[in-house]
Amino acid sequence: MMEMKIGLVAKKSGCSVQTIRFYEKQGLLNQPLRNASNYRAYDDDALKQLTFIRQCRSLGISINEIKQLIILREEPDKSCESVNQMVNQHIQEVSKRMEELARLQLVLTEIASSCSAGHSIGECGVLKKLDV
Repeated sequence: MMEMKIGLVAKKSGCSVQTIRFYEKQGLLNQPLRNASNYRAYDDDALKQLTFIRQCRSLGISINEIKQLIILREEPDKSCESVNQMVNQHIQEVSKRMEELARLQLVLTEIASSCSAGHSIGECGVLKKLDV
């Protein structure tokens, strides 16, 4: 088992040192052992856990949901229904955000088309639309 200082585990995991400390405080990552010099000493399991947390965060999974997933991972024989429900809820949220972004894009496109180059600020159709 390789022992790593926080800087190395940060580099390998793609997380900042501050993020690693935050995850420790949030209970997502076990408190590391301390070496003889009182530096945090991380092992490969901590690196795997950070990779898992980082992947979850990249998918928009909240800190509390990650805590739930970590607990669930400790019961490998338990049904994964709750995990599937969590993912399906995120899929619904992403779909809703995509609809909102599509509406936003339409509004911005309409506003952008209200003005063409060559006008002065006083004649700018975009600014006039934003004043409405």
